[in-house]
This record gives sequence, C-alpha cells and structure tokens, in this order.
Amino acid sequence: MAKPRLTLTYIVEPPSYDIMACSLLASVREQFSEDVACIGYVPEHRMNDVHPSVFIAHEKMGAELRPMKTEGMWREPYPHGNKIIAAMQPRESEFSAFVDSDVLFIRPNTIDNIVKSGHVSCSVAASMYWAQKDIWDLIYGALDMEIPEERVYLMRQSRRPKVPYFSSGFVLFPEAEGPQGRFADVWYETARRIDEIDTLEKRRPYLDQMSLPVAIRRAGLTWNPLAEEQHYILGGKIRGEPLPEDRDIFTVHYRNPKVLEEVGLKHKSRRMLRRQTGVSFVRRLARTDEPTPE
Repeated sequence: MAKPRLTLTYIVEPPSYDIMACSLLASVREQFSEDVACIGYVPEHRMNDVHPSVFIAHEKMGAELRPMKTEGMWREPYPHGNKIIAAMQPRESEFSAFVDSDVLFIRPNTIDNIVKSGHVSCSVAASMYWAQKDIWDLIYGALDMEIPEERVYLMRQSRRPKVPYFSSGFVLFPEAEGPQGRFADVWYETARRIDEIDTLEKRRPYLDQMSLPVAIRRAGLTWNPLAEEQHYILGGKIRGEPLPEDRDIFTVHYRNPKVLEEVGLKHKSRRMLRRQTGVSFVRRLARTDEPTPE
C-alpha cells in the first residue's frame, strides 16, 4: 500500500472528545476526495473508557485508534499538551496534521490547499489578550534566539501587527527529518524548555501555542499562515454571528457544541455522520443503556 500524503491526527478522550472526534472524522471523509489517513490518539490510561461506539465508528470510516503515553510527559499535568504528544507519534506519511477534536470540515477541500513543502501551516491565533508584555523577550531570550522581525495581524485582534503567534488547533507539518530532527519532536522539546521559565505567566493552558512559532524556527522551517477560511474560529467576540455569506469557509473550530448549533451547523454535522456511519448519533452504533443526547 502506498503511503498516504497526509495523515490527520486528533485526540480521542472521554467523556466528550471521543464523541466529537467521530463527527470530525466524518467531516474529513465527506470533504476530502483524496486519500487522507486518519488516526485518533487516546491517552493510554483512558483507552478502556472510550465509548464502544467510537471504535465502531472508526472502523466504519477507515480510521485507526492508537494509544499514546501522556502521563509523566510534562513538568506538571498538561492535558492541552496531548496534541503535541499526538504529533510526536511515528507515522509514514509525507505530511501530518494535528486538528482539535472540536473542528468540522464543511466544504470540499484538497491537500494542496493546506500544506506546503518546508513549511508548517497554521492559522494566526484569534487573540492574545492574556499575554504579559515581555512574553516574547522571555521566551526567545531563554532559547538564545532573536525575536522574528515578521509581524502578523491576529484574527480577532487586528489593530496592530504582532510578533507571530498561531493557533495550535490545526497545524500541518512535514514528517521528514530536517537538520534539527522531526518538527513534532522539536515542538515537544521546545515546549518543555519554555515550561522551565518560571517568570513566564500563564504557561497553562497556552504553552502549546507559545511554543509553536519558536519550534517552527528552531526546526529550520517557515510558517505558512493559513487563510482564515481554512480555520475559522467561532465563539469569542463573534459569538452569535452567522457564518459570513461572502466567503467560502472550509473549516470551523466551534469549541462548544452549542456554538455549532448557533451558526446552523448542527444538522449538517449530523447528516455527515449519518452518511458515513449510518447513524446521526455516534452512541447508537453500540447497544448501551445510555440515553441518546438530543
């Protein structure tokens, strides 16, 4: 079997991210005509807690579930860091992507729209209101690096350009080793080093995103900012607003199922799941005594 060009990875963890992951997977199968391999990573100590229907759904949709070690991987417990651990796992594809489980692909897409050789593709973050003023001096200084000269406009905070800062909710990267090794390994090592900066506030939960632009540079790669349409972040200051009608939105990051309902995508998500699995609610794939959520 030829190796896939792209492997899309995500977290599968009960009580909710295992169910949302199935909707994400169904949307991948609906919107990409090319062969995209999909792997859901489960913290190994939670494997027995995953709902039985999730295993059935992954089998029906031609995806894998794999355990990964997460305990003891960080200085202090850091569930958000599971995405970096997932990115680090070995794979055979040319590119890999990590995508948050609360994401849906809603329009036909192609791999070429979202990957670029020698680059890490990711969208600029929505905002950075939480950050202390000297955050980049501390981070780049601790790693003996210069702050990049480039500037970006954040998605929901666009008055002034900022030092590059990206969302970690959808990150695509080459699997081949560069001079500094695999990007995902560099990302993990970078995050571990930044986690040691005791004067750096709010390392939790933002360590994954703090470390992302630094890791891209340390790996000898370049960032490829995705268009907002490729990772449209819902909620926040645009909560309650409909999707823009004058733009083709390919991917939404909804964070909360209620937000998905507010923008009129709840039924679309259920239809995609039904076409791919035969049911509108994942839990119906296995017989249980649990009530089906409405």
